[in-house]
Amino acid sequence: MAYDHEEQEQLETIKAWWHKYGNLVTWALVIVLAGFGGWQIWGKYQTKQAEQAAELFEQQQKAVEAKDNPRILRVASDIQAQYGRTSYAQMSALIAAKAALDANDTATAKKQFQWILDNAKDDEYKAIAAARLSGVLLDEKAYDAALTVLNGKFPDEFAGVIADRKGDVLSAQNKVQEARASFALALEKATPQDPARQLIQLKLDALGGAPEKKTS
Repeated sequence: MAYDHEEQEQLETIKAWWHKYGNLVTWALVIVLAGFGGWQIWGKYQTKQAEQAAELFEQQQKAVEAKDNPRILRVASDIQAQYGRTSYAQMSALIAAKAALDANDTATAKKQFQWILDNAKDDEYKAIAAARLSGVLLDEKAYDAALTVLNGKFPDEFAGVIADRKGDVLSAQNKVQEARASFALALEKATPQDPARQLIQLKLDALGGAPEKKTS
């Protein structure tokens, strides 16, 4: 095919550009395609991980039904070790913590709650773990440790639960004013349908009602 003078110049320009930048472009395409392929492989890997974790989680559920506490804890440990980045790991840890508490094994329960706080991917699970772990620490009279756990950053929908637990700890420390403020906040955050409202109100009333307002 014959080219006129203008077309020939354009071809020469393209050839020159490709000679200078073609190798770079080729490698850029390779990197992009490799990244796309890698993303697909990573997606398949995550799906496989979730499926395998789900199988173990099902085993834990069967252990719960059989009230086989050692197996419950063993499966939770396996999920955390092998599939710690999946949602099943945080769920199995909560189940393991409950089983440990039912068996009066507070040390193991605390480890499970702490694992959630350190590793859970969902802040909602961290909030639940914080509320329950602080309750165990409260029973042990480890008040400062309980407050440290409760001072984390949690979703707004758990603000009432966290404030209620803080009130319990502060009340146990005889920090009446601070406890009243926490219970008042818990009551403010609780919905009208929340069954905990009545208990929070009782605790607040026992401390003398609403906290005093600071005067300027």
